[in-house]
Amino acid sequence: MSQPFQAEPQTAAEKNVPAAAVNPPMPVSRIASVDVYRGFVMLLMMGEVLSLESVSKALPDSSFWGFLAFNQSHVEWTWLSLHDMIQPSFTFLVGVVLPYSIAGRKSKGASFNNIILHTIKRSLILICLGIFLRSMWSTQTNFTFEDTLTQIGMGYTFLVLISYCKPRIQLIALIVILFGYWLAFALYPLPGAGFDYAAAGTEANWEHNLHGFAAHWNKNTNLAWAFDQWFLNLFPREKPFLNNGGGYATLSFIPTLGTMLLGLFAGRALKDDTTTQQQKIKFFVTMGAGLLLLGAVLHFTGINPIVKRIWTPAWTIFSGGVCCLFLAFFYGVVDVAQKRKWAYFLMVIGANSIAAYVMADGGIRSLISNSLHIHLGADYDHIFGAPYATLVNGILVLFFLWLILNWMYKKKIFIKI
Repeated sequence: MSQPFQAEPQTAAEKNVPAAAVNPPMPVSRIASVDVYRGFVMLLMMGEVLSLESVSKALPDSSFWGFLAFNQSHVEWTWLSLHDMIQPSFTFLVGVVLPYSIAGRKSKGASFNNIILHTIKRSLILICLGIFLRSMWSTQTNFTFEDTLTQIGMGYTFLVLISYCKPRIQLIALIVILFGYWLAFALYPLPGAGFDYAAAGTEANWEHNLHGFAAHWNKNTNLAWAFDQWFLNLFPREKPFLNNGGGYATLSFIPTLGTMLLGLFAGRALKDDTTTQQQKIKFFVTMGAGLLLLGAVLHFTGINPIVKRIWTPAWTIFSGGVCCLFLAFFYGVVDVAQKRKWAYFLMVIGANSIAAYVMADGGIRSLISNSLHIHLGADYDHIFGAPYATLVNGILVLFFLWLILNWMYKKKIFIKI
């Protein structure tokens, strides 16, 4: 396990202020590089307030802003952008920290039954919190299960149960999950001649539709969409559920469990005291490169496309590879090379990821944004011109959100579920 995180000293000594009051150390139960990685992921999510797409639209001839905007948005269907890596990274890290979490609870005398009951409680809280956040702007409870928190919550108990199995059984479980999910989609019939594409929220000639065997994973004509037409209509709704506009689906929690299992493999290697730090980095890089290659082969051969919105097995594999490489980078820089001063900004966010998630997905950022316009003027964010208005406002909102998280960090207030 890594040493507790501490940013390098600033000017605390000169000001006669204890160093711990400026940059308090991380609790010893946490892993510095994992929190920095998580902080990076949450920063990407919180950074949505910058609305780089608005800047790009205002400056259509700028390839620079176009590139940034692309990587702050989700791709329409196949492949990925940087923004598409938020959910798999957050999910992957759940698996990475699990060996530490279980070991910590065991050290406090928790039995298997205690751990499972706590796990079920945590799963239910995650599901309910996800539904709550998705219902904030609705007139009634919005029962939806495709967002990050509910997806993790639905698979988390299974992850903990599988973690008690031998590594060989865990690997078999991963293969069964991914192959079974692939087979279920492959066997589901393609839409016939009379299929109502409009009711499904898509088009027969949509430019992002896949063809041939890969068409089994097209938007809202697949097994997961059919399941949601039944499952989501079991809950009270303002009107019957017909489709998800983005193509997201409840059943994605099954391959999402696969992503958590990949994280579990990485976490087990990270916790292994019998290997050196260099061996761990080599393992993460090798595992990451292998997963990238396998995912790309599945995609380009047409066996299974890389689609994040329905979390195809190829996506689980490919994004898992990216996550492994991210982990190798942060572990190598933060825990091995001990380059930590720069990471304090991200650590503050990652150490309170649930709080950061709620701030990013809830109404706090809107409250701060509205307050800025009230107190600084309706057009204060036009200081560099109208095209950069969302950027100016977003930077200030992010700054105030970070100040809240930094205050919590210094006070050692860490929100846990």
